[in-house]
Amino acid sequence: MEFVTMDYGVIESIVSYSNEFVSFVHVTTDSGLQGWGQTSTYNADITSQVLHRQVAPWVLGQSANDIAALVKRVEEKEHKFPGSYRLRAFAGVDTALWDLKGKAEGKPVVELLGGEPCQVRAYASSMRRDISPTLEAERFVKLRDQCGFDAFKWRVGSECGHDQDEWPGRTAEVITTVSKALGDNCAKLVDANSCYSPVEAIRVSKMLIDAGISHFEEPCPYWEIEQTREVTQALAETEIDVTGGEQDWDFIVWNLIMQRNVVDILQPDVMYMGGITRTLELCKIAHSNGFSVTPHSANLSLVTMATMHLLGAIPNAGKYLELSIEGPNYYPWQQDLFLGDPFHVEDGAVHISHEPGWGVEINPEWLGRAGRRESRIECK
Repeated sequence: MEFVTMDYGVIESIVSYSNEFVSFVHVTTDSGLQGWGQTSTYNADITSQVLHRQVAPWVLGQSANDIAALVKRVEEKEHKFPGSYRLRAFAGVDTALWDLKGKAEGKPVVELLGGEPCQVRAYASSMRRDISPTLEAERFVKLRDQCGFDAFKWRVGSECGHDQDEWPGRTAEVITTVSKALGDNCAKLVDANSCYSPVEAIRVSKMLIDAGISHFEEPCPYWEIEQTREVTQALAETEIDVTGGEQDWDFIVWNLIMQRNVVDILQPDVMYMGGITRTLELCKIAHSNGFSVTPHSANLSLVTMATMHLLGAIPNAGKYLELSIEGPNYYPWQQDLFLGDPFHVEDGAVHISHEPGWGVEINPEWLGRAGRRESRIECK
């Protein structure tokens, strides 16, 4: 889906600015064009090492026009190292090149993808299990009243919890308390983060049905796709969508998920997938197989901005954008990444900027505090 109207030049330098959690990537071509991207979050300092060791040598000196060709080149050159870290690293180059192209064309990325700037409905996404059901309900109601959110997601079970609750009785209480506080005029979503066996997931789903919850995310260990499929089949005649896929990156697995109808809705993460280009390919396959896509975007870094542009362009976009509601007490590392407020919520929606590229400006003070590393053509 890349409509080239100009020659962007060859990639001359790749610079990363990293700490443990975030790594921003700056790409420059020999024609002077520049773009900003980001690798996936968490262990980003390690991911930056992979970027410079196992990605940069194969993309420096290559044309910036065809990102898909760069994906294939890196995959072939690093065929002994398939998997998550390599793709998390390549996401930095991919997202920087999309930003570069947008700035060169004077267009937001969403237009390069075939869409246009628009309002994107968001759901308020809680990341916390350490919060009491009462406090969770209170902050959701406050966000509803102040920001107009009409969709909310909260956590049940415990992460990879082997059927255990975060503390005894929390799941039943948080389902009932939050659902009652929000009332009937909103979408309600829960995330189990690989907690349950099929038997327990189906038991919990009965509470979800009673509470009017319509989205049951990652009920079983995500790598046990037949377990998730069992839950999806059991809930086929209900109003609940079983969703998942945030951890997956391999098209072999994705195709199996679709062929086996493992979930109702796919949830790829743009950064885990290796960037926009591979995610677009997945969205196209999903569309041909009748699946909608509600990506995973669980923090307020560039992953959410890239997801906004993606949802504004694909024909099989899901109902809403995941928008983290966690502030500095929970995610101190995501504070002050950008100038301004690119994720401002009004009437429960965020707006895709008309500005070229991603439409955000990375905070120079943050960059000044980060560890800097550069790869250039002459360093190959």
